[in-house]
Amino acid sequence: MTRRTFEMSCSLALMCCLAGLILTGCHHTEKFSEGDMVSDFIPRELQKQPIPEYVIEPPDILLVDAVSVIPKPPYRVAPGDILLARVANAFEADPIAGAFPVEPDGTINLGASYGSISVAGKTIPEARTVVVEALGKIIKEPKVFLALGQSRAMQQIRGQHLVTPDGYVRLGLYGAAKVVGMTIPEAKKAIEAQLGQYLQEPEISLDVLAYNSKLYYVIFDGGGNGQTILRLPITGNDTVLDAIAQAGGLTSVSAQQIWVARPSPAGACCDQILPVDWCAITTRGRTATNYQLLPGDRIFVKADPLITTDTRITRVLAPIERLLGFTLLGTSTFQAVRNIGNNNGGNNNNGNNNNNNNGFGR
Repeated sequence: MTRRTFEMSCSLALMCCLAGLILTGCHHTEKFSEGDMVSDFIPRELQKQPIPEYVIEPPDILLVDAVSVIPKPPYRVAPGDILLARVANAFEADPIAGAFPVEPDGTINLGASYGSISVAGKTIPEARTVVVEALGKIIKEPKVFLALGQSRAMQQIRGQHLVTPDGYVRLGLYGAAKVVGMTIPEAKKAIEAQLGQYLQEPEISLDVLAYNSKLYYVIFDGGGNGQTILRLPITGNDTVLDAIAQAGGLTSVSAQQIWVARPSPAGACCDQILPVDWCAITTRGRTATNYQLLPGDRIFVKADPLITTDTRITRVLAPIERLLGFTLLGTSTFQAVRNIGNNNGGNNNNGNNNNNNNGFGR
């Protein structure tokens, strides 16, 4: 095979590959059957509807506040509690009146003049007796008022609580309450029931601080170079335009062919596909296809067909280019070696001729 024949064969092969790519999908456009379309009323930008009542799932974060947290009697003082103390006839220069935390060692510090008194493990009346006995060594007939200002229950219950992967909310010393799959009122009752094992008719307020479990997805087609997927939290007010804005807008390879794929129930006869007219939404302010998003929706942004075609052609041609490069390199190397050999042979002939001429001259 001559070099010209080889080059013609390679060119023909490249043309066949290119034609095959063009005919098999370079100009493919997504089409949906009538069964794929959703015919029921669909909330849009100017016709939004409240999303279904929120159901708690991991990894939501709940905000709990204690409205009424009263320990069941007999309550025993423990580190972390706060006691309210007042002594009517304490020293004027060092009065005893206010809230005194129970230290980790189980004592309360009443001031420099009185020192610390151990009260851990005692009921409130027992703790008052201990305080009276301790102050009686310093003050004559001390008149002591002592009460529980805040139990450690408040510190364990109040604040942010993460819904763990097993669906529970941890309440410290008061165990855990299962809240997965519940609405906020149902979760409130479940937490209060758990606290009721330790507290007297507990009452809490409950809200969701971070809605982490309800998401929608924006998927950007990379034009033959994979896909980029963004997961964004649902707020209940999101539209397609909001989603694309949250994702940073269309990419440099994106076409204006966009649709919303809505999750279908198991065994559904068709997919729920909502085509989006991006040009109408952005340039003409039309809201017909600016759908309100629901949890689990997938917004798919297709890549420009020309970018996809270019990527496919590059993937097909790259190995051929490398093969041709190796072939041409081998051919060039062979030609260079042959030329060097010819040059050396010519030099030897010239040398012999010179020698003969020199001999005839003598």
